[in-house]
Amino acid sequence: MMIGIAGAGGIGSNVAVNLVRSGVTCLKIVDFDRIEPSNLNRQFYFADQVGGLKVETLARNLTRINPEVEITTVVETITPANIESLFADCDPIVEGLDNGDDKKMILEQFSSGKSLVVSASGIAGLEVDTITSRRLGNCHIVGDMVSDCSTNRLYAHKVLAVAARMTAILLQHGTQHE
Repeated sequence: MMIGIAGAGGIGSNVAVNLVRSGVTCLKIVDFDRIEPSNLNRQFYFADQVGGLKVETLARNLTRINPEVEITTVVETITPANIESLFADCDPIVEGLDNGDDKKMILEQFSSGKSLVVSASGIAGLEVDTITSRRLGNCHIVGDMVSDCSTNRLYAHKVLAVAARMTAILLQHGTQHE
Protein backbone atom coordinates (compact mmCIF):
# COMPACT_ATOMS: atom_id res chain seq x y z
CA MET A 1 0.00 0.00 0.00
CA MET A 2 1.47 3.35 -1.05
CA ILE A 3 0.09 6.31 0.86
CA GLY A 4 -0.12 9.51 -1.18
CA ILE A 5 0.53 12.80 0.57
CA ALA A 6 -0.60 15.96 -1.19
CA GLY A 7 1.41 18.76 0.39
CA ALA A 8 4.54 18.57 2.56
CA GLY A 9 3.74 21.39 4.98
CA GLY A 10 2.39 21.27 8.52
CA ILE A 11 -0.13 18.48 7.96
CA GLY A 12 1.69 16.51 5.27
CA SER A 13 5.12 16.51 6.91
CA ASN A 14 3.77 15.58 10.34
CA VAL A 15 1.46 12.85 9.07
CA ALA A 16 4.45 11.44 7.15
CA VAL A 17 6.59 11.44 10.33
CA ASN A 18 3.82 9.72 12.29
CA LEU A 19 3.36 7.08 9.59
CA VAL A 20 7.07 6.29 9.31
CA ARG A 21 7.43 6.12 13.10
CA SER A 22 4.43 3.73 13.08
CA GLY A 23 6.06 1.36 10.60
CA VAL A 24 4.64 2.51 7.26
CA THR A 25 7.32 2.07 4.61
CA CYS A 26 5.83 3.26 1.31
CA LEU A 27 4.94 6.92 0.69
CA LYS A 28 4.51 9.26 -2.27
CA ILE A 29 4.86 12.94 -1.40
CA VAL A 30 3.82 15.66 -3.86
CA ASP A 31 4.58 19.37 -3.35
CA PHE A 32 6.26 22.19 -5.26
CA ASP A 33 7.20 24.46 -2.36
CA ARG A 34 10.44 25.36 -0.61
CA ILE A 35 11.03 25.55 3.14
CA GLU A 36 10.71 29.04 4.62
CA PRO A 37 11.72 30.24 8.10
CA SER A 38 8.03 30.68 8.98
CA ASN A 39 7.48 26.92 8.45
CA LEU A 40 9.83 25.84 11.21
CA ASN A 41 7.35 26.32 14.08
CA ARG A 42 5.11 23.46 12.91
CA GLN A 43 6.69 21.49 10.05
CA PHE A 44 9.24 18.64 10.15
CA TYR A 45 12.17 20.72 8.93
CA PHE A 46 15.18 22.37 10.52
CA ALA A 47 16.78 25.82 10.29
CA ASP A 48 19.69 24.61 8.16
CA GLN A 49 17.17 23.26 5.59
CA VAL A 50 15.51 26.61 4.81
CA GLY A 51 15.40 27.13 1.05
CA GLY A 52 15.35 23.42 0.22
CA LEU A 53 12.53 21.71 -1.62
CA LYS A 54 10.05 20.35 0.89
CA VAL A 55 9.56 16.93 -0.72
CA GLU A 56 13.26 16.19 -1.10
CA THR A 57 14.13 17.46 2.38
CA LEU A 58 11.24 15.60 3.98
CA ALA A 59 12.31 12.37 2.28
CA ARG A 60 15.84 12.78 3.68
CA ASN A 61 14.47 13.50 7.17
CA LEU A 62 12.18 10.47 7.05
CA THR A 63 14.97 8.13 5.95
CA ARG A 64 16.89 9.24 9.03
CA ILE A 65 14.04 7.72 11.05
CA ASN A 66 13.89 4.53 8.96
CA PRO A 67 16.51 3.97 6.23
CA GLU A 68 14.29 1.23 4.73
CA VAL A 69 11.35 3.53 3.94
CA GLU A 70 10.52 3.82 0.24
CA ILE A 71 9.58 7.38 -0.67
CA THR A 72 8.60 8.63 -4.10
CA THR A 73 8.95 12.41 -4.32
CA VAL A 74 7.28 14.58 -6.92
CA VAL A 75 8.14 18.28 -7.18
CA GLU A 76 5.05 19.54 -8.93
CA THR A 77 1.97 21.67 -8.42
CA ILE A 78 -1.16 19.55 -8.17
CA THR A 79 -3.69 20.63 -10.80
CA PRO A 80 -6.96 19.25 -12.20
CA ALA A 81 -4.96 18.09 -15.24
CA ASN A 82 -2.42 15.99 -13.31
CA ILE A 83 -4.12 15.03 -10.05
CA GLU A 84 -5.37 11.64 -11.25
CA SER A 85 -2.01 10.54 -12.65
CA LEU A 86 -0.07 11.82 -9.62
CA PHE A 87 -2.05 9.67 -7.19
CA ALA A 88 -3.16 6.75 -9.41
CA ASP A 89 -0.95 4.32 -7.48
CA CYS A 90 -1.94 5.60 -4.01
CA ASP A 91 -4.49 4.41 -1.49
CA PRO A 92 -5.12 6.17 0.82
CA ILE A 93 -4.49 9.85 0.07
CA VAL A 94 -3.65 12.56 2.61
CA GLU A 95 -4.80 16.09 1.76
CA GLY A 96 -2.38 18.57 3.31
CA LEU A 97 -2.79 21.60 1.07
CA ASP A 98 -3.10 25.23 2.17
CA ASN A 99 -5.56 26.65 -0.31
CA GLY A 100 -9.29 25.96 0.05
CA ASP A 101 -9.77 25.49 -3.68
CA ASP A 102 -6.94 22.94 -3.78
CA LYS A 103 -8.44 21.06 -0.82
CA LYS A 104 -11.77 21.00 -2.64
CA MET A 105 -10.07 19.71 -5.80
CA ILE A 106 -8.60 16.72 -3.91
CA LEU A 107 -11.89 15.88 -2.19
CA GLU A 108 -13.94 16.20 -5.37
CA GLN A 109 -11.48 14.17 -7.43
CA PHE A 110 -11.32 11.21 -5.07
CA SER A 111 -14.60 11.34 -3.11
CA SER A 112 -16.42 8.92 -5.39
CA GLY A 113 -13.53 6.49 -5.81
CA LYS A 114 -12.26 3.56 -3.80
CA SER A 115 -9.37 5.41 -2.16
CA LEU A 116 -9.68 6.66 1.39
CA VAL A 117 -9.02 10.39 1.59
CA VAL A 118 -8.04 12.04 4.87
CA SER A 119 -8.22 15.82 4.92
CA ALA A 120 -7.71 18.68 7.38
CA SER A 121 -10.05 21.59 7.96
CA GLY A 122 -9.64 24.06 10.78
CA ILE A 123 -6.09 23.69 12.10
CA ALA A 124 -5.41 27.28 13.21
CA GLY A 125 -5.66 28.83 16.65
CA LEU A 126 -4.97 27.47 20.11
CA GLU A 127 -7.97 25.27 20.94
CA VAL A 128 -7.54 21.52 20.60
CA ASP A 129 -10.72 20.60 22.48
CA THR A 130 -12.76 21.41 19.39
CA ILE A 131 -10.90 19.02 17.07
CA THR A 132 -13.29 16.46 15.66
CA SER A 133 -13.62 14.31 12.57
CA ARG A 134 -16.37 13.89 10.03
CA ARG A 135 -16.81 11.13 7.52
CA LEU A 136 -18.35 11.83 4.13
CA GLY A 137 -18.30 8.64 2.09
CA ASN A 138 -14.66 7.62 1.71
CA CYS A 139 -13.43 11.03 2.98
CA HIS A 140 -12.50 11.77 6.59
CA ILE A 141 -12.08 15.43 7.52
CA VAL A 142 -10.22 16.29 10.75
CA GLY A 143 -9.99 19.65 12.52
CA ASP A 144 -12.24 22.14 14.23
CA MET A 145 -13.99 22.79 10.88
CA VAL A 146 -14.03 26.57 11.40
CA SER A 147 -10.66 28.19 12.16
CA ASP A 148 -9.02 29.70 9.12
CA CYS A 149 -5.27 30.08 8.63
CA SER A 150 -5.79 33.49 7.04
CA THR A 151 -7.29 34.93 10.24
CA ASN A 152 -5.72 32.78 12.98
CA ARG A 153 -2.14 31.89 13.77
CA LEU A 154 -0.91 28.33 13.30
CA TYR A 155 0.52 26.66 16.40
CA ALA A 156 2.51 23.44 16.46
CA HIS A 157 0.42 21.74 19.12
CA LYS A 158 -2.83 22.05 17.16
CA VAL A 159 -1.30 21.13 13.79
CA LEU A 160 0.32 18.08 15.43
CA ALA A 161 -2.94 17.10 17.14
CA VAL A 162 -4.82 17.18 13.81
CA ALA A 163 -2.00 15.27 12.10
CA ALA A 164 -2.12 12.65 14.87
CA ARG A 165 -5.90 12.13 14.40
CA MET A 166 -5.40 11.86 10.65
CA THR A 167 -2.64 9.30 11.18
CA ALA A 168 -4.89 7.22 13.43
CA ILE A 169 -7.54 7.08 10.70
CA LEU A 170 -4.93 6.03 8.14
CA LEU A 171 -3.51 3.31 10.36
CA GLN A 172 -6.97 1.97 11.19
CA HIS A 173 -7.71 1.83 7.46
CA GLY A 174 -4.48 -0.07 6.82
CA THR A 175 -5.06 -2.70 9.48
CA GLN A 176 -8.60 -3.34 8.25
CA HIS A 177 -7.39 -3.97 4.68
CA GLU A 178 -4.25 -6.04 5.24
